[in-house]
Amino acid sequence: MTTPRGTWIFSSMRSKTRPSQDEGENNFRRRLFSSFRGERQRSKGAEEDGTTEIEKRRALSDGGLETSKGVFLAGEDQDPEMGAMKRFSSMFSSFRGKINKDRASKEPDLLVSTELSPLEEKSKEQRYASGQFFFDYLVVVTPKLTKEGTYEPQIIYQFPKKDGMVRFQKEEEEKTLKALKLFCFPEGVNWAPLTEYCSETFSFVLTDVDGSRKNGYCRRLLPYGKGARPPEAYCIISNVACFGLFSNILDEVEKRRKISMAMIYPFMQSLRESAFPAPGHTVSIKSFIPERGTETISLTRPTDSWLEHVDFRTLFSCLSDEEVLLVFAATVLERRIIFIAEELGTLSQVIHAVAVLLYPFIWQHTLISIIPEILIDVVMAPTPYLLGVQKRLADQVTDQTEVLIVDLSENRTETFIKCVGDEDTILPNKLKEEIRQALRAKNDKSSLEELNQVVPEAFLPFFIKTVGHFAKHIVRNDKDKQGEFQQRNFYKAIESKSSRHFVKKFLQTQMFDLFIQEVEQRPASQDGTGFFERKISEYQKKMREAKKH
Repeated sequence: MTTPRGTWIFSSMRSKTRPSQDEGENNFRRRLFSSFRGERQRSKGAEEDGTTEIEKRRALSDGGLETSKGVFLAGEDQDPEMGAMKRFSSMFSSFRGKINKDRASKEPDLLVSTELSPLEEKSKEQRYASGQFFFDYLVVVTPKLTKEGTYEPQIIYQFPKKDGMVRFQKEEEEKTLKALKLFCFPEGVNWAPLTEYCSETFSFVLTDVDGSRKNGYCRRLLPYGKGARPPEAYCIISNVACFGLFSNILDEVEKRRKISMAMIYPFMQSLRESAFPAPGHTVSIKSFIPERGTETISLTRPTDSWLEHVDFRTLFSCLSDEEVLLVFAATVLERRIIFIAEELGTLSQVIHAVAVLLYPFIWQHTLISIIPEILIDVVMAPTPYLLGVQKRLADQVTDQTEVLIVDLSENRTETFIKCVGDEDTILPNKLKEEIRQALRAKNDKSSLEELNQVVPEAFLPFFIKTVGHFAKHIVRNDKDKQGEFQQRNFYKAIESKSSRHFVKKFLQTQMFDLFIQEVEQRPASQDGTGFFERKISEYQKKMREAKKH
């Protein structure tokens, strides 16, 4: 049986900015966005290959997905009548192929680590397949001077180098590695040697055709030395979504890079040999550093797994509580939202934090942390999205309508450059005030752990009070059969007029549609066992006790 080829589409698309575009590229851009039209379509039921609609949509929550029939974007159905969005995706796939072909002859040889024995390799491959590795691989990317006199990102180091792959696996890995260059340096050739550069950290997500995800964590820094020199990007690819933990790992990588590139390998080797800790647990890594001896590094995984990939500090340092509420209101109704900032880390951290505010619901549409200049016209897409745009490209997106444009820059004159106008009226006033009150428990000095407790406790009750009664309206004729959601009865059970007004709109979102489909299809034995359901039970118990008194 032949294993299907895996192809990655990146939620943080980055492309190289060239000095000029030839006519072919201009034609590509015109064809790419000339046919955006129509409304998004929905489809309930199984796909031809047996994959359920739920699995397809779950796989798409962070970007597009490439299949043997082409590419389709998050929230769009794989359907012959899908129209413009499918054509857009197919052309983007062709564009990626063109980049790979043009760059194939320019790839440098990759530096590799020492090889493992067959027995060790077999053992490690088993652990890797079970998802126990900290990371898949580490690559180092730096701009290299080309014959044309420009600086082009090139991979100068990879650890580990995987052996024993069949031809198509090697081809897919090469495509992924080449694309990573664009992620690490979205500015493309717009680089020159520097004498000063503040290191920055950002992340992105890769989604495979089978729904599995890989996360990219990047640290860009200026290597130690004298005179002008290009920066380096250290990018870790992992199956695990845990931004805070990998940010700590990149701190250790940067510390060792200041001594020597050779000091990075033994640390990453020790990390790769360690089992990834369970939520709330800590793993200790021992690593030797000259003149310091053996150090023990402790890495702790957050208790709540759904908060692993988020750092709320950036969101609340860029926006006030009231501004966050307006962004949340637009996001919960799945609108088009563009964030503008100068730093890559700010864009990626804010966008991921906003998506987590939706918990237990999942953003089902396009999510691109940073849009490269060559694909900036993606803002013209009529479907919902969360997009990050660098400040230098802001003038190219501000002419859009029916969109919320949020400026995160420190020197901004206004936060909301564009808005629909009704963002302040979307959420019920009483519930909005409760979120405000809960957020007052934090302050400017709140730690990451404190924010990870305060923020969910502020936003999760909003969904508990508006749609937390959903389980009472799932009808099952038999415990072993699929349930059926009684939407009309669910809606009529809401007593508050303002809450009914909100829920009427929220019922039309794909995030709610997917959530209910999952509840309908899961076994009755699992009802009430999830984190959200437990919080609902706690709230309902509290309300019953309050009535008694």
